[in-house]
Amino acid sequence: MIRVGIGGWTYEPWRGSFYPKGLRQADELNFASRAVTSIEINGTFYGSQKPESFRKWHRETPDGFVFALKGPRFATNRRELSGAGESIERFIKSGIVELGDKLGPINWQFAKTKAFDPDDFGAFLALLPKEAEGVALRHVVEVRHESFRNPDFIALLKKHEVANVVADSENFPQIADVTAGFVYARLQAADETIETGYAPKALAAWAERARLWEAGGEPDDLERASDKKAAKKKREIFVYMINGAKIRAPAAAMALIETLGQKA
Repeated sequence: MIRVGIGGWTYEPWRGSFYPKGLRQADELNFASRAVTSIEINGTFYGSQKPESFRKWHRETPDGFVFALKGPRFATNRRELSGAGESIERFIKSGIVELGDKLGPINWQFAKTKAFDPDDFGAFLALLPKEAEGVALRHVVEVRHESFRNPDFIALLKKHEVANVVADSENFPQIADVTAGFVYARLQAADETIETGYAPKALAAWAERARLWEAGGEPDDLERASDKKAAKKKREIFVYMINGAKIRAPAAAMALIETLGQKA
């Protein structure tokens, strides 16, 4: 399965461009979840959401739809990551399990100034639970400091079965090693002058990479931190159009879905 989506669904410039004019804001999730196959919820990064909200989001989206969640900044924006246990536990118990089968990976995003400390980062990964109330949990980390381009970082991720965000931004290192049973890409190089955010050639390239990941391979045209490739096996793939020219994100996601020959 290759899922393609956007970050959030509440963005004023999308009203009249992505969302039809006159669409009620209360109906925007319903609309967006039928145009793309996944959405990364950013609001969970800034503060806790209520269990009722997760239930509502589950109810408003179609069968097979999946949400990714941003882990709270209180867990990742700290000097010593080994002390994040309480923040992680509070988030896990905040009601995310109400998403049930629509709960996708949890993205733990780190500041671009956060450097790689093997012992402390390993301690953080050990705090990430594999399940909550019978619901399986998957984790991905978004590191943005060059020091993470390190084989020891990749070895830690593989040990804990945690994925790393694959980025295409000039501002952050690209680390495309496969370390878990899924791949999570956040594409941030959209061009506002292009109606679909990415040119057809670029969309075709990302579609090919996604297919290769899904089939168990690894693209040779992306940067890696280790020479050791993962075992070849089928994987679930998540690709999000994030930032860059955000106005183009929905169009970019829908264009990639079309390039893949899929339907939302």
